Amino acid sequence: MVEASGPRGLPRRAWAVNPPPAGAGGFLGLLSLATLVATFVDPSELTGQPVWAKPARFAFSFALYDVTLLWLLTFVRGHRRLVRVISWTTAVGVVAEVLWVFGSAAAGRISHYNHGSSASTGLTITMLVIISVVGVMTLLTIGLLLVQRVEPPALAWALRLGLALTVVGMTLGTLMITPTPAQETAADLSGSMPVIGAHSVGRADGGPGMPVTNFSTDAGDLRVAHFVGVHALQALCLLGLLLTLGPRSLGPRHRTALVWIAAAAFLGLALVLAWQAHRAQSVVSPDATTLTDLAALAVAVAAAVTAVFLRARASRPARPDTPG
Repeated sequence: MVEASGPRGLPRRAWAVNPPPAGAGGFLGLLSLATLVATFVDPSELTGQPVWAKPARFAFSFALYDVTLLWLLTFVRGHRRLVRVISWTTAVGVVAEVLWVFGSAAAGRISHYNHGSSASTGLTITMLVIISVVGVMTLLTIGLLLVQRVEPPALAWALRLGLALTVVGMTLGTLMITPTPAQETAADLSGSMPVIGAHSVGRADGGPGMPVTNFSTDAGDLRVAHFVGVHALQALCLLGLLLTLGPRSLGPRHRTALVWIAAAAFLGLALVLAWQAHRAQSVVSPDATTLTDLAALAVAVAAAVTAVFLRARASRPARPDTPG
């Protein structure tokens, strides 16, 4: 039997390599397409946005993570039982998370922050536990990649640091599950708190937002920093792959240094964006403080990159003189 090749054979090859993340990634990818179609068919809104927009974003984001995890685990040699645990736990966890968001949208109610009933509270806590377990699986994957000899070193550190930034992004997400001052004030008056947490700072969730992401355009939004941290994984993996191709003037240590600089840049950017949102400031309306922080970060990154290239140039062996 001839093995399928080309794009059409990719799903079959992915399934052969590691079925859980391949299956979960494929299912969530199809679900994201279905929810995109649903946004055009169903005009309903929830918290000021199309009801199916959030399920579409979650399905696509987790599908991307599953596919990335599948690729990362191909670098692990041995540890089959642990790889199987990571693969199955992550696949089941992210599918459960997306189906929860999908089911909540279908019922016309919010998924996260919902404590309107004991059942809603129980489900919300269960989903928080599940996504925390997925985070632990990410940490285990980092551990496996740390003990593996992955070549070249720049790619190895891109994988490890990318996963570490994913954990940072997940941790920043916990800022959204604590009660807001408005919710605490309302609870003092009513004696109950049906909604605990929010992604907006400075107003209630809802209102005008950016296309696709729905990041708030008139208030702080904690999802921005969360997004940057979580998806820095894909950016660093891409950088690591590109550095394996060149430029030839850079040695292994120089390429690894560039990966560390990129990781530090993403970490700094996520922290600046989290601080910006915490001050109830929209990502599209940065004040002087935010612009200064971003400029300082950009200058530091540019200086570090320049230093790497200058050091690489200085360590390059001199060419022998060409006889005349």
